[in-house]
Amino acid sequence: MAEFDRGLLDLTGRERPRVVILPTASYPDGEDVFRRWAALGADHFRSLGAEVEPVFVRQAADVADGACIQAIGEADLVYLSGGKPDHLIRVLTTSGLGPALLEAHARGAILAGCSAGAMVLAERQMEMRRRLLFWPLRWRSGLGLVPRVAVVPHYDTWPEPVTALIAFQAPRGAVVVGIDEGTAVVGRDVAWQVHGQARVTVWRGRRRERYRRGDVFRL
Repeated sequence: MAEFDRGLLDLTGRERPRVVILPTASYPDGEDVFRRWAALGADHFRSLGAEVEPVFVRQAADVADGACIQAIGEADLVYLSGGKPDHLIRVLTTSGLGPALLEAHARGAILAGCSAGAMVLAERQMEMRRRLLFWPLRWRSGLGLVPRVAVVPHYDTWPEPVTALIAFQAPRGAVVVGIDEGTAVVGRDVAWQVHGQARVTVWRGRRRERYRRGDVFRL
């Protein structure tokens, strides 16, 4: 995704953009995984010419000193890692971290998310319960940056009958956006464009739409 991420940096309009890596979602998988996400993100964006600062927020209590809020306030791009979406949204909504992200976006910073990081940016978020039989699905509120939308990452790794059932159980009026691996969407207002190597699948109720690289759709 280097070409794609270089494009995100170009959108900031800065010669050396400031990037914050937020690996919070990966913390439930252990300190080593948490540190690895931070290091991967930092190395990746530095190789693209950015000034990078990992922000090591594991739990809501880590936000108390205010340093991470300041870092987000100065960022041109904030990247939320993959991991556990329920843990991430809990930290964001029980600390000042969520409001800081919303304020950063309102002043023009780019917010990007991978997997769990992408899920929490939308208005609705599927709960990932720790058991194989997770029906019926439960849904909770995300940060709400993309109104009415719920994101299903790694879409092409699930059998589509399963993802169809997920879409059919979404809250009334919600739009489910399934993003394949190696693929991304970039949005501003209601227009979204597909980037990467595979597809984006949009479910509006029981109607399915497919989009590929370069396609633009509206949400």
